[in-house]
Parts: sequence; structure tokens; C-alpha cells
Amino acid sequence: MQTRKIRTFVTAGAALLAMTHSSIAEGSDTMSAEEQNVVALIERMTASFEKGDIDTVMQTYENSQSIAFEPGQPVSDAAQSRELFQQFRSLSPKFTYAGHEVIVEGDLAVHIAPWTMTGTDPEGKTITGEGLSVAVLRRQPDGGWKMVIDNPHGSRLLPTAN
Repeated sequence: MQTRKIRTFVTAGAALLAMTHSSIAEGSDTMSAEEQNVVALIERMTASFEKGDIDTVMQTYENSQSIAFEPGQPVSDAAQSRELFQQFRSLSPKFTYAGHEVIVEGDLAVHIAPWTMTGTDPEGKTITGEGLSVAVLRRQPDGGWKMVIDNPHGSRLLPTAN
């Protein structure tokens, strides 16, 4: 696998796993039950990913989902998403999050989480990345939540200071 592609997987996957070592942003004691349920889904996905349980990771997404493993190139095919998650898992990434914000309106929610991560490439070199995860979730008929759109590259659209 090319180093560029590995770095892309690291960067992309990091935000997809937005709660590995999560710390809830200030004001979390005022999170509603629904906001907490959204965070719980993200935490379940992350814990499952770290254990290598890709089946459970995929269950946190709707069947018709769009995941941006690379900036501007969302993947909507579940089989391809599963394969990309499996490839990314081989890097043993570890994540740190500055917190998260959840906005719920009716049956839709937006989850936002700034992240940093470290991982190890096949040559044993440390890889690092950072970004802003932006995910859209939908309430399911059973009352739970699933991700529909997941973009770990949300910060690429923000202007940067020179």
C-alpha cells in the first residue's frame, strides 16, 4: 500500500472513530438524552473498531450511507466501506478528541468532533493526523441512531492561518 494512501486512510479513519478517548466538551452536563444517545452510538462504533469488530462498526451506519474516507470522494457502497475500515484497522490508530458537539432536530442529528490521532504504518513509522469530524445521523424506527453521512475531513474547508 502506498504511503500516501496509508496517510489518507489514517486521516480519514480518525474522524470516523470520533470517540475512542472522548472527553465531552464543556457544558456536557446539559446534554439532552438524545444528544447523549448520539454520543453513545459514536462510542460504540469506536470501541468496536478498536476491537476489530467491523460487523458492529458497519451496524452503526444506515445501509445507504456515505463515508468520506478521502476528501471529496465519499463511498456509498457498504462492501467497499467495510474493506476500507479493515485496511485502516491494520494501522492500529489511537485517537484523542477535544470534545464533541451534538445538535438534534427531530429525527436528524449532527455530530461534530475535533480529533488528533497517531498510528503506525507498515514500515513501523508513526503517522499522525488531525481534523474535524462532521457526521449526520438519523433516528431509526426503534428510537436508536445510525450514521448516514460521515466526513472526517470537515476542517479542510476552513481557512487556515498562514
